[in-house]
Amino acid sequence: VQLQASGGGLVQPGGSLRLSCLASGFTLDRPAVGWFRQAPGKEREWVSCLSTNNDIVHYPDFVKGRFTISSDKATSTVYPEMNDLTPEDTGKYYCATDLGHSSSYALCHSRPTSWGQGTLVTVSS
Repeated sequence: VQLQASGGGLVQPGGSLRLSCLASGFTLDRPAVGWFRQAPGKEREWVSCLSTNNDIVHYPDFVKGRFTISSDKATSTVYPEMNDLTPEDTGKYYCATDLGHSSSYALCHSRPTSWGQGTLVTVSS
């Protein structure tokens, strides 16, 4: 199982960014895939999770209405679209999965077993 995250960068407050997570070693038709982030000095937290077998998604309250997670099974890629970004969204973003979890809710509330390398998002003027 390999996950390769990309798309991070510097964006101004109020701006948008779309990250990508390229999955290999498994197919996007059963395990849930999620995005987590870690800000400097803070613990890692989940920001979106997707059940790839039924497209059920989960978001924490602090990103609801701003972040949207989706997948493209043809390219084995999972995308979080992030809008209306604030400096509090700054951090390193990781995609993760766990072959034992098909439920997006279960993935977001557990410690996934497989992680990508992370991509840095900086929201600043």
